[in-house]
Amino acid sequence: MNKNYRVSADIGGTFTDIVYQDVETGRCGATKVLSTPDNPALAVLQGIDTVLDDGDGLAFFVHGTTVGLNALLTRRGSKVALVTNENFRDIYTIQGNDRGEIFSIRWNKPEPLVSLEHTYTVGGRIAASGEELEPLCTSDLDAVVDAYKAEKYEAIAVSLLFSFNNAAHELAVRDYLQERLPDVQIVLSHQVSPEWREFERTSTTVTDAYLAPVVRKYIRTLLDEMNDKLPDDGTLHVMESNGGVMTAATASETPLQTLLSGPVGGAIGGKALSALTGRNNLICVDMGGTSFDASLVIDGLPSASNEAMLEGLPIQMSVVDIHVIGAGGGSVAWKEAGAARVGPQSAGSTPGPVCYGRGGTEPTVSDANLVLGRLDGANFSGGDMALDRDAAAAALAKLGQDFGMDAEQMAHGVIDIVNAKMADAIRTITIQRGIDPREFSLVAFGGAGPAQAAALAEELEISEVIIPVHPGAFSAWGMLQTDVRHDFKETHYNFLDLVDAGDLETAFARLQDKGRDFLVAEGIETGRISYERAIDFRYHGQEYVLTIQLDDGPMDMDKIRADFDAAYERQYGHNSPENRVEMANIRLAALGQLERPENAPPERETARPARERDVWFAGSARPTAIIDRNSIGEGDRISGPAIIEEVTSTTLLPPGWTAQLIEGGHMSLVKEGQA
Repeated sequence: MNKNYRVSADIGGTFTDIVYQDVETGRCGATKVLSTPDNPALAVLQGIDTVLDDGDGLAFFVHGTTVGLNALLTRRGSKVALVTNENFRDIYTIQGNDRGEIFSIRWNKPEPLVSLEHTYTVGGRIAASGEELEPLCTSDLDAVVDAYKAEKYEAIAVSLLFSFNNAAHELAVRDYLQERLPDVQIVLSHQVSPEWREFERTSTTVTDAYLAPVVRKYIRTLLDEMNDKLPDDGTLHVMESNGGVMTAATASETPLQTLLSGPVGGAIGGKALSALTGRNNLICVDMGGTSFDASLVIDGLPSASNEAMLEGLPIQMSVVDIHVIGAGGGSVAWKEAGAARVGPQSAGSTPGPVCYGRGGTEPTVSDANLVLGRLDGANFSGGDMALDRDAAAAALAKLGQDFGMDAEQMAHGVIDIVNAKMADAIRTITIQRGIDPREFSLVAFGGAGPAQAAALAEELEISEVIIPVHPGAFSAWGMLQTDVRHDFKETHYNFLDLVDAGDLETAFARLQDKGRDFLVAEGIETGRISYERAIDFRYHGQEYVLTIQLDDGPMDMDKIRADFDAAYERQYGHNSPENRVEMANIRLAALGQLERPENAPPERETARPARERDVWFAGSARPTAIIDRNSIGEGDRISGPAIIEEVTSTTLLPPGWTAQLIEGGHMSLVKEGQA
């Protein structure tokens, strides 16, 4: 079998997207298959069988999964016991002092993943300096051992005070429990997050333990199912929340890193698109069947964070900053308190929108687009699926009766509501952070994104929309553009003016050794390894930090201080150069470059002849050109109204907009008068 394709799979709630790249030519193709929620591996296998011919094989395979995220969101993770210090049993239950909604009298703290009754304590203390104040009392752990069988715990989280400075007590707890409970998963906080802030570190550790058995079972099943299709080295790669990839074996050991594994591919694709087109600032929006994901590329790099907040619970890990809401093509339209609502609940792939004919009865965004003529019921997903317009119209008409609207009017209302929700999501990551969206291009992808992109751009006064190649599978395409990455960190609190540059170099060298060993164990040659260094800083007396990237080469402490002052001013509009600066954590990203061919422009395939049908705009139907994207050549200029169709998605070009191809075969949409 020829191992001649690099393949990626993005497993979504409605569709699983497959992108395949020829290792010789660099050309990519894409397809979509309905997801199989009961066993996600089945959809992946079906997609691979669809795109690869007999005799073809995988040279590289990577996938993004929402298995861990879904387990967290639906509270279907593992049953966990938490072990912490004596007299500190309430750390996780009390949580922090940050109210999520400071002016709401109805706000309640997020429900913890482990309740107080499943929290156990052990005697012994490590001081903030790392010195042992009291020896560990391992006999206290017998309560955990006794409760194990009765409570049927699947994992144990251990989070002891100041373990990031001295891990001896946590390691002793692990050894004591493993000797008596050899089959249980034990997660230690100093390994998951060697960073200060006791509640946040405990929350991170509990979340990892909560997901570990679920993610391990999923990966084991996928490996078993794909056994005869894997590359020669048997390696399956998984996207990480930080935008890199890791092997399935590493993902089993660090399941927390898979939390945003699915959505992050689009942000990495945005980075590659930015480099190709020269557009440094991008708003990337992925509208699939279930969710709408928004992220930023600023100065050519994805916006990132060192902490995520999921279900109101903090998680200390490096993540690409993605804002997710429940708004997709499968989002259900419904009535509440006399008003129309859209989402967050989704019809998913089963039963799916009404028009799929798979048993769905509630109208969705896709049903609305079909009724408005924006989708072709006979040419959906490249003709692989036929859509039932009559059924969709009947469902929308039924909902519209409550509002005195016919099917088309109700469909317009559904589209307007979901567009407003998505525009607000974009404002959350731009305007609310002091960023002007008008200075960005909007990159729209996902199966449903290109149909809504122009309306979003008009709402936000964005002058250009970019529809990438294979937009319906762009997140999967992005997964093929990334490298292996692992992040390491240590807490080093001190005033910057008291920090010795040599000591700092030594600390980074220690992290660098860890990173190199980690990547070599994953099969990366030392010549393909590089590092990125960063430090968390804040002004004296402040609570939160800014992460400052360091230049390569020897430490220049004066420049580091100047870089922090400049970054602070960019973020908040002012700075305080007269104030002392505190250093909190040092961070190192270890990067392993993967071999991959240059991306080649897509091959021009045989295009369907242009045709025409009525499409609804602004409350009335008008004749609209239906154009196959394969028929658009370099230099061609398409004027709206038009529908541009391709296998993975459909682009709506409203009246007053034009479209043309740009670098790499991507497509630029511009409103007339703004070109």
